[in-house]
Amino acid sequence: MKITVIGTGYVGLTTAVSFAMRGHSVMGVDVDAAKVERLQRGQSPIYEPGLEPALQKAMEEGGLTFTANPAEAVARADALFLCVGTPEGQDGRADLGYLFKAVATLQELLPKEGGERLVVIKSTVPVGTSDQIAGMFAAYSNVHVVTNPEFLREGRALQDSLEPSRIVIGARDERAFALMEDVYADIDAPRIHTTRANAEMIKYASNAFLATRISFMNELARLCAAVGADIEVVARGMGLDSRIGPEFLRAGVGFGGSCFPKDIEALINLARATQTPLSLLEQVRAINRSQPAWFLDRMRNCLQTFAGKEIALLGLSFKPETDDIREAPSLVIVKRLLAEGAHVRAYDPVAVPHVVRLFPELTFVNTAYDALEGADAAILVTEWKECTQLDWLWVKVIMAGTFLFDGRNAWPAEHVKGLGFTYLGVGRS
Repeated sequence: MKITVIGTGYVGLTTAVSFAMRGHSVMGVDVDAAKVERLQRGQSPIYEPGLEPALQKAMEEGGLTFTANPAEAVARADALFLCVGTPEGQDGRADLGYLFKAVATLQELLPKEGGERLVVIKSTVPVGTSDQIAGMFAAYSNVHVVTNPEFLREGRALQDSLEPSRIVIGARDERAFALMEDVYADIDAPRIHTTRANAEMIKYASNAFLATRISFMNELARLCAAVGADIEVVARGMGLDSRIGPEFLRAGVGFGGSCFPKDIEALINLARATQTPLSLLEQVRAINRSQPAWFLDRMRNCLQTFAGKEIALLGLSFKPETDDIREAPSLVIVKRLLAEGAHVRAYDPVAVPHVVRLFPELTFVNTAYDALEGADAAILVTEWKECTQLDWLWVKVIMAGTFLFDGRNAWPAEHVKGLGFTYLGVGRS
């Protein structure tokens, strides 16, 4: 099938590469000409494990091309996947400006009759948006508007795209479902054929529930810290219950990224607009926003003050295996440490270029050991293997102080305490 992917960001590029790897003829289109030129050279504009080599291979085999010309991309397509960004607006609602601009372009370029076309909404959109877009194509007898949300995890996006946990298709007629099955014919994964509104809600509900699990564990970690329990042991005991499972039970300094915070905000705003408040999600949001400050308060209690302290900060991206710093807890932590007079040396394998623009006063170093050398204290914010698999005997030699603040409960607590470090995790006794 000839597929055009509109938007070559995180979702769009991964989608385009995975379709090409499965044998479809794919063209990616983007209004950013500089990005398109970079892609045409086989260079990925985002860091995602395995994505750039797969991109280059798909291009070499002729299954993937890129263009900045929408007319060229639309004319050749059987299916057009809309993967443009829907960022959080100033009022908290999803900003659909990019999406409707892309839809307007399709209205101009698509013929109103002739061969069948799929217009597939893969962008995360508020419930009712796809039906609204379908109304905009009511005069097009040959166009099927479909909702097909993505469930990609940053750091494992390509694998998730090639081996999805489920394929959700929202449409109005059997012909649209049949055409979408042609797109995914070679994938063995559970299917859900449903309405467009249900498909949109499945995406939001999935992210909201996962975020709720994280915030529940983070709040429970505060109680564990107060009563002398260990959240890691508690989580392990909870996860053995088949009704609960072990995923998303890790306490830390909060979640970030391009999905959870934005989608929670959009769902809360949708609930308010329909006069159906989601008070649970409002609390999930509040817990996440306050979690970095709670951990910083515990750090300050140990150090007495941040003023004049040399702090090694390990990890800047919101999670390992991505350079994404959107809503990353590290940004809150850095801002507070600098405001209180700390000297911060930061290390991250890939995210530094994005943070330099925000905090030019930070000292950025090339290795975790460079950050740790001479530090009074260290804080782990992102559990990159480069930040967790350390030679602790050498760390003991090069650090000036003994304080280790484990914001992800990823350091070997008993081992480092045995070496004489003062260890503080999240909700650990």
